[in-house]
Amino acid sequence: MNNINILHDATQDVSTKPFFKGLDSTVTALQIRKNGLLKEHITKVEALLICITGEVLFENEKGLKQTLTNGDYIKIAPMVKHWLAGVQDSQLILFK
Repeated sequence: MNNINILHDATQDVSTKPFFKGLDSTVTALQIRKNGLLKEHITKVEALLICITGEVLFENEKGLKQTLTNGDYIKIAPMVKHWLAGVQDSQLILFK
């Protein structure tokens, strides 16, 4: 059986796994555990982050703070530092 919940090592606070690669795009599965932190980073292209389950806090260097829960999504601008903090154990999908 295929299930997003079994892609990641449950002992890691943050885990990323390549999920799908198209001709011009990639999809990454992310797991962020409660109190886990995906440290600040940038993307060179616009991205779309979707929260499948759980709750995370998305923040960026421009002062944007947005909580994402089941089904919520956010477009991530290129060349803007951003980071994620786990409020609850969470599963997310990142499209680039």
